[in-house]
Amino acid sequence: MKAWRHQPARYGLSFFAALWLLMIVPLGAIAAPYAAYVIDARTGKELHSENADTRLHPASLTKMMTLYIAFQAVERGELSLDTKVTISKNAASEPPSKLGMRPGQKIALRYLIRAAAVKSANDAATAIGEAIEGSEAAFARRMNRTAKQLGMTRTTFKNMHGLTENGHLSTARDMTRMGRHLLYDYPQYYNLFSRITADAGVRKVSHTNRRFLGSYKGADGIKTGYTRAAGFNLTASAERGNERIIVTVFGGKSTASRNAKVAELMDLGFRRAPSSAPLRKPVPPVYADVEHGNGTRAAGKTIRLVGAVTTSKRPTLRPRSEEVLVATAVAPEATSVVSNSDITAALREAVKTVPAAPVAVEPESRPQEAITLASANVSIRPEPRPEEVQVAVAQAVEQEIVTRISTSGSRHWGVNVGRYPSRYAAEKVLLKTALAEMSTLDGTLRKVVQRPQGFEANFLGMSRESADLACRRLAARNVNCFMIGPS
Repeated sequence: MKAWRHQPARYGLSFFAALWLLMIVPLGAIAAPYAAYVIDARTGKELHSENADTRLHPASLTKMMTLYIAFQAVERGELSLDTKVTISKNAASEPPSKLGMRPGQKIALRYLIRAAAVKSANDAATAIGEAIEGSEAAFARRMNRTAKQLGMTRTTFKNMHGLTENGHLSTARDMTRMGRHLLYDYPQYYNLFSRITADAGVRKVSHTNRRFLGSYKGADGIKTGYTRAAGFNLTASAERGNERIIVTVFGGKSTASRNAKVAELMDLGFRRAPSSAPLRKPVPPVYADVEHGNGTRAAGKTIRLVGAVTTSKRPTLRPRSEEVLVATAVAPEATSVVSNSDITAALREAVKTVPAAPVAVEPESRPQEAITLASANVSIRPEPRPEEVQVAVAQAVEQEIVTRISTSGSRHWGVNVGRYPSRYAAEKVLLKTALAEMSTLDGTLRKVVQRPQGFEANFLGMSRESADLACRRLAARNVNCFMIGPS
């Protein structure tokens, strides 16, 4: 009898177990379908594709776009890496993964970028978006505009962190494209994605992708993502020799299985990619004014661009009202069949017939001797010379070789104030240095020269004395400087 009483309980447990297998597992599979995309990063050529255009939940792969816009905003001067960002209640309340910042806390933008890139901190990503656009909704609109400019045609963003939200969807193809733009549009920041640990200001954080970075040869990024709806996602990049492959996987079942799949696809990519290929970098987006729904344009920030001088600062000559004497050099032994008396008579006759108002007319070719008109504010235009009248060609004169006379006042010297990883960084240093040392650098030409090792920041158009003085004054300000002599 006791055994019979326990039978219903056993049947009940079996029923619920079967129900869980039939319902829960299929639902999980539906919520996180698999997709993959592989490209040769140098050319953007597709090497493998599976469900690459299916719109799925990107999870924290979203933060690639958040970070891209952050780099863009710094480049455009909307804010700097040292800008102090005040953490809002909205940002502080984001669920993990997070830094755990308090509402009202201030932290530099550079630390928020590190936390979002390395730890995938949701509160940091939200704080970045609010600092740039003021609200989550406004930043999401900017994300969607940027996605459209990058060619991410099947992506729609609703937030800056990637937590599951209705309509927040992307594809493996679009996220691979996003990773490629991060790599080539902002190479000066790309090293963030390969850091195993980073200082995030409030504490040290570890990379969410450290296992793959540490296990796959050549791996140097880029971003992981996980939610229940998305599964385990990863956009990864690896470089071996002259080859670089980018892989995106959606819907992994676990961190280990996802990493194994990405490694398998990386190997496939390196096998299929040619050993040498031309580098065709993606085209960065064009910055445009933002239009509101009512058709009006948002007020943009004024950004001063520093570049090479392309126009001369010399003013145009002021028009002269006094009489201008036109003369031509007298060629040796030049002869003409028209006599001087005929020319003089023609000029006198023309002066008598000139109207009262002064008229300026283009003169025709004069005979080969200097002629000065005594009448003021009048330029005489003689009748066209008949075809039968011929002027003898002047005899050739031995040419005199004249060396070019410099007008630079011996200003062939300059100073170099360092080498930087990007043109923007070099131009920024040039502007900052010029403003700090106006007494010796005023009037110089700021020029950035690209070298294989980086971008050199130079001030040119200086005399040796002024270059020496500028370097000594900059050295007193703890600015590295050396003189550049005439080349």
